[in-house]
Amino acid sequence: MSIGSSILLIAVGAILRFAVTATVSGFNIRTAGLILIIVGVVALIIALWYTFIWTRRAGTTAVVQERVERDPYR
Repeated sequence: MSIGSSILLIAVGAILRFAVTATVSGFNIRTAGLILIIVGVVALIIALWYTFIWTRRAGTTAVVQERVERDPYR
């Protein structure tokens, strides 16, 4: 799950939690919105953590070895 999809989950959850006033029998829309917000926040934290770890590893210097040209007829 990427950062964008996490933000989308948070936005949809906030809409369900705070903007929808409809009621459905047997299903609480406000609770579903809260669950989506929580899942979105947790996924955002995980995505940011993975991004931080990945950029930290990509920033390390790598040892580059030159390729030795060989004569194929030798």
